[in-house]
Amino acid sequence: MTIHWCGTGLSAIPGLRRLMEAGHDVTVWNRTVAKAEEAVGDLAKDIRPFSMEAVAEAMQAGDVVVSMLPADQHVPLAELCLSKDAHFVSSSYIAPEMRALDAAAKDKGLCFVNEVGLDPGIDHLMAHALMADYKASDAFDAGNELSFISYCGGVPKHENPFRYKFSWSPVGVLKALRSPSKSILDGKEFVAQRPWDALSSYTAPLPTAEAFEVYPNRDSLPFMEEYGFEADWNVKQFVRGTLRLNGWAEAWADVFKEIETLEGPEGDARLKEMSDQFWADNAYDEGEPDRVIMCVALKAERDGETVWHKTYAMDAWGDERGSAMARLVSSPVAMAVEAVLDERIATGVSAAPAQADLVSDWLDTVGELAQHIEVVTH
Repeated sequence: MTIHWCGTGLSAIPGLRRLMEAGHDVTVWNRTVAKAEEAVGDLAKDIRPFSMEAVAEAMQAGDVVVSMLPADQHVPLAELCLSKDAHFVSSSYIAPEMRALDAAAKDKGLCFVNEVGLDPGIDHLMAHALMADYKASDAFDAGNELSFISYCGGVPKHENPFRYKFSWSPVGVLKALRSPSKSILDGKEFVAQRPWDALSSYTAPLPTAEAFEVYPNRDSLPFMEEYGFEADWNVKQFVRGTLRLNGWAEAWADVFKEIETLEGPEGDARLKEMSDQFWADNAYDEGEPDRVIMCVALKAERDGETVWHKTYAMDAWGDERGSAMARLVSSPVAMAVEAVLDERIATGVSAAPAQADLVSDWLDTVGELAQHIEVVTH
């Protein structure tokens, strides 16, 4: 079986190298062969120029295709896998078009694994671990009032005036700022049209407690079922969100004002201009360390008293192994590929696994990738 790894961008390399160092048969596909050779040429035996047609021709039944390409390429690649009886792995969110392939993938006994990066990915593992722990505890009661938060952010380890640095094209960050979010706050559905409408402060339980600015991201509500929340449970708060350095909102105030005025093709063109300028002014310098913070917490209350409260707290930063973001995005992808090869993943379209053995194994590996990870009992 061959692993076809498509895309060797900044966030792809540690996971790709992990698979090659383990001795797997890997074909590397990238639009620019020279860039792939620069990144993994010392290990890769087979690097080819990427095109859908070329990958389709090389694919064999039972192979695994990894997409570290832009999001609009995932579904076409997965559809190719379906036609060639190959498995598929991506770190990205499951789009409705991907979800629609579930029945066909199951019929063919294929695994189409998504959401196995950092966020989404590692956060799912932590949520599943917390839910299993809570359900097995003496404190578990279907009548408890529950609060769940999951915050993640990539920030510069050495703070800068802009309170942020970009490790890839800023367009994605800017577009996300234009997206509404859904979460649960004070027991009710809470819709925020823009992140700055829902900004709050969160103190992370790291070895030295640290406050961050946080806001809801995307639509959190479908993940309640994913994490095992029952429909009749009393949920006070449920939010998956983004974490930023204190002072971020103030530093970005002018950006927010302009984004609110942008519409249509002209607005998209201006976003591209802004992205290019941000990349020039606030990209990471060669060797400059980034930092990733993730906190996932579950709290249960009864009659106003806390009866169970635990938080997964993770802090990681760039070191001699490279950037924290790259390690934490691509290494779980590599773990997912190996789980598919070992037939430890269910067939069909799925996100990061919930089964206890994989969650435990993967979180052990995450512990090696991050400089700090612990479960804090409050």
